[in-house]
Amino acid sequence: MGEGHGQGDEQLTDRQQAWFATIQANLEKETGRSLDDWVAIARTCPETAPRARLTWMKTHHGLGQNRASIILSRAFPETGWDQPEQLREALWKDPHSRAIFEAVEAAVSDFEGLVTGQRKGFSAWSRNFQFAAIRPLKGGKARLGLAVAPDASSRLEPARNEGWSERLKSAITLASAAEVDGDLIALLKDAAAAS
Repeated sequence: MGEGHGQGDEQLTDRQQAWFATIQANLEKETGRSLDDWVAIARTCPETAPRARLTWMKTHHGLGQNRASIILSRAFPETGWDQPEQLREALWKDPHSRAIFEAVEAAVSDFEGLVTGQRKGFSAWSRNFQFAAIRPLKGGKARLGLAVAPDASSRLEPARNEGWSERLKSAITLASAAEVDGDLIALLKDAAAAS
């Protein structure tokens, strides 16, 4: 990976890569410590769970979410975005949810300029910006967020505290892969076109 920002570059759009690079470049200037210094501090964290480590960095060192996340992904790469296949396998264990995910993945696979991103809690697709993300739900369902207004379809509802990009304004709960139909594929295309 080289001198990256700790995130899997192939999973980020050019704009996202530039944003992470800017945060990293300004880290020393704005905090007085280099990324390597912060990584050494992060490795002293008594917490072992990723979210607890993030809270520790924020609480004990006054770092914001983005800076702390970049530092932690470098300090503990095994839990970061650099492991997309492992994150994907851990997230999509349920065969019913996975079938829905794979149907959406197939629907967007030929979109021009597609960047696929795998996070711990969701899978996402971007072009210049994130246009769709999906996460599994209990009971073999999945929640799909889209960068289209909720009124684009009667099937959509407003997205609320979903944990993915704020650009995803609407969401739909899918109970089966069959629900990834022509209407939903058209919504995915509209969302991608707007990104």
